[in-house]
Amino acid sequence: MNDWIAIGALALIGLLIPLAMMTVSYLLRPSVPETSKRATYESGEVPTGGTRIRFNIQYYMVALLFLVFDIETVLLFPWAVVYLDAIESDAVSTLEILGPMVAFVAILLVGLGWAWRSGAVQWAQTPRQVDET
Repeated sequence: MNDWIAIGALALIGLLIPLAMMTVSYLLRPSVPETSKRATYESGEVPTGGTRIRFNIQYYMVALLFLVFDIETVLLFPWAVVYLDAIESDAVSTLEILGPMVAFVAILLVGLGWAWRSGAVQWAQTPRQVDET
């Protein structure tokens, strides 16, 4: 029962510390009501143009590709660690060990091929590509 008391105390402290920090910062912060504080930019500059800015979709594609291959790396490292133990145990065949991971990597390679072919990983066009379009 003492373990549960320790876990409860840790959970309580974990909740109380952030709440106490937020309360102290709320009480100590300066409160100067000004109309310029509610402006888009607190520097006093008047904003020009619209608020909607068009971003290049390329940034999102690169971010998505990074996430996909980052997750692949996170899944491959533990598999590589367990792979050696599974090979040494002789309880499972090599095909049962390698099959799911090869399928996983093959699906990712097909996705990379599609992204590459559709131009998702190209940042700039070469002069030859500009002439062809």
